[in-house]
Amino acid sequence: MNKTILLAHRPVGKPTLKDFKTTDGEIPVAKDGEVLLKTLYISVDPYIRGRMNDAKSYVAPLELNKPIQSGIVAEVIDSKNTAFTKGDFVSGIINWKEYQVSSGKGLLKVDKAASSLSSYLGVLGMTGITAYMGLVEIAQPKAGETLVVSGAAGAVGSIAGQIGKILGCTVVGITGSDEKAALLKSKFKFDDAINYKTTANLNTAIKEACPKGIDIYFDNVGGEISDAVLYNINKHARIPVCGAISLYNSIMVPMGPRIQPVIVSKSAMMRGFIVSDFYEKFPVAVKQIATWIKEGKLTYTETIIEGFDNAPQAFLDLFEGKNEGKMIVKV
Repeated sequence: MNKTILLAHRPVGKPTLKDFKTTDGEIPVAKDGEVLLKTLYISVDPYIRGRMNDAKSYVAPLELNKPIQSGIVAEVIDSKNTAFTKGDFVSGIINWKEYQVSSGKGLLKVDKAASSLSSYLGVLGMTGITAYMGLVEIAQPKAGETLVVSGAAGAVGSIAGQIGKILGCTVVGITGSDEKAALLKSKFKFDDAINYKTTANLNTAIKEACPKGIDIYFDNVGGEISDAVLYNINKHARIPVCGAISLYNSIMVPMGPRIQPVIVSKSAMMRGFIVSDFYEKFPVAVKQIATWIKEGKLTYTETIIEGFDNAPQAFLDLFEGKNEGKMIVKV
């Protein structure tokens, strides 16, 4: 049989398992110009939450009773497309199906011999590229500056912090557990880490961890954490805004500090971005990240959940911070 995971309901607030539905069908057959794909790894990402709303955004919303979509690594098990051969491995934004046919559009071949297949959904995929572009292209770090990363033990944050270290920054991570804080300092070589869940006064804790102030804030979470960081930025600070996971499930827009006075008084630059803004520079980013990995300057971690049926729960676990690094489902 061929399982498919559909969007059953548009969530109100935090999604639940009831918002997903699994169906069975037949394994399709590739026609002329098509390839038959077998899903191997599924990327679960916070941005999927935005696509579950029927609202205009930078990517079209998911349709009700249609498959969820995200980054997937798949094996070509039959090909009637001259660009692909049986046995090829590919990545692309495709449906949450165990088997599916594709015209080949949007699929990129990946090299199993060069790296683990799962890494093409993480450090060598959109995750690593996002961290690189936000930091290198927008923030443009200089040696000796202080970088703060929120969501620092997550897929993007852990890579962004390491790139900051490679480029000579002092790096402080904000995360949600003592275990993750220890991981940031041991495995990812952050200079310091703050557990926001056990910190009574986050503003004060950030000030103590960043005695020279903050030159760059790589923002993955928004909300009260970002409010506290902004109180400590330096003049000409740069703030690439990658995400706002703390707000994605909000039914009403939360009221927070008005940030404009801080941005103006510090002559700071805040820029939201999506990784596709820098599409033409993807090859440069992947080449540089691969080089840093080979040189032992950059490492990564993945949270691998086994089983196609567990993809919805893995997605929900993102909002509980249960992942270390990239969250991936192995089919």
